[in-house]
Amino acid sequence: MSNRFNIVFMGTPEFAVTPLNALLKAGYDIAAVITSPDRPAGRGRKLTESAVKKFAREKGLPILQPKNLKSKEFISELRGYNADLQVVVAFRMLPEIVWAMPTFGTINLHASLLPDYRGAAPINWVLINGESRTGVTTFFIDQKIDTGAIIDQEEVPINSSDNAGTLHDKLMEVGAELVVRTVESIQRGTVKSVVQNHSDELRQAPKLHTDMCRVNWHQNGDSVLNFIRGLSPYPGAWSEIMEGDAITKVKIFEAELEKGLNPDEPGTIIVTKDDFKIAVQDGYIAVKSIQFPGKKRLPISEVLNGLRLEKNAHMV
Repeated sequence: MSNRFNIVFMGTPEFAVTPLNALLKAGYDIAAVITSPDRPAGRGRKLTESAVKKFAREKGLPILQPKNLKSKEFISELRGYNADLQVVVAFRMLPEIVWAMPTFGTINLHASLLPDYRGAAPINWVLINGESRTGVTTFFIDQKIDTGAIIDQEEVPINSSDNAGTLHDKLMEVGAELVVRTVESIQRGTVKSVVQNHSDELRQAPKLHTDMCRVNWHQNGDSVLNFIRGLSPYPGAWSEIMEGDAITKVKIFEAELEKGLNPDEPGTIIVTKDDFKIAVQDGYIAVKSIQFPGKKRLPISEVLNGLRLEKNAHMV
């Protein structure tokens, strides 16, 4: 079978680079790559290219960075590529004039087992909710976000040691294989799709905002630990150390749960020469990696030597 199948690829972060590379390795023609405009980043606010743009430039692929997906100029240029299919991985919502343009439509790779965990942060939310499995799904894009007919799925187990970073990398690799498999089935004409369930009881994966990432120490230990895992390394679970009138915001990236009865109020901090523990409903969260304001992330062993907290210091 010839892979002379004209594809326009749309994506922005690192998660999208691996599927794009997999399509190239499979011999598919990538007519153009659509990615987000360069954005200011860092202290110097220097314009920074997306991971997809950097990769596409290295491969010599045509790159478009539209600010407005409905602009006449962009629509005209996109139509000129005469795509058989558009493949979307971690991009933004497309207007119908874009997703309906190719002969075979537009497919999307989503990092969950749809219809559960629709939304911008599925990797984070499956961990926060303590799921034991997740996966990747390809589907045809329609008018709403993550609701189109499902083409194919691949399940991925979640290990107790996984955090958002490790799970991201697993799903990225499995997702790349699924994208190629899906494109092959579309090209062969063997693709079959299934309409999604639209029940109100489905779990959602909304975008995470800073106020949603604050740790609630009044929960049970498993819930707190899952919350920390689900936000590590990004965007990071945070809390505040209160010492009298002084408040210090910290981010916690790694922790372990020590279950058992304890006499301490949730949020109570216990510091020894070897440990930094925080009381929860049914035990203690032992912090293993933390970040203080203006400092880099450090293992707790490097923090404890110089850490001096008041006796009644606690997390809020």
